[in-house]
Amino acid sequence: MAKARIPTDGSSSSSLANSSPFAALAAVRASLPDVPVVEAAIATATSTAPSRFGPKVIVRKEKKGHGGKTVTIVSGVLPKELDAVCTALKSKLGCGARVEGDDVVVQGDLGDRVVAAVTALGANKVVRGS
Repeated sequence: MAKARIPTDGSSSSSLANSSPFAALAAVRASLPDVPVVEAAIATATSTAPSRFGPKVIVRKEKKGHGGKTVTIVSGVLPKELDAVCTALKSKLGCGARVEGDDVVVQGDLGDRVVAAVTALGANKVVRGS
């Protein structure tokens, strides 16, 4: 039995000349319904999601009462979201953090990094205290 050979010199073969590998795909694509843009659906889903923060988040550093160590205090987190924000800050910043009362206490003088992380978590207004 002889195999059908594909010419390599540029001449056309009768079985391959009339078919395009993408012709069938174009016909299938034309028959599919239009799909809404996924980015618009994601944007509306995130805008309607409840916020973890109050109207204003205050980030300040403090030394008193922490054994001489500088810590960064994050105030303005909703009470039910304190643990989730604390865990997110620990993983984003790579440092220790804990919940004290209504605040999240982050170990170290990390003001700029905490402001960026809180903004990325969805806070609308972040105020940097002294």
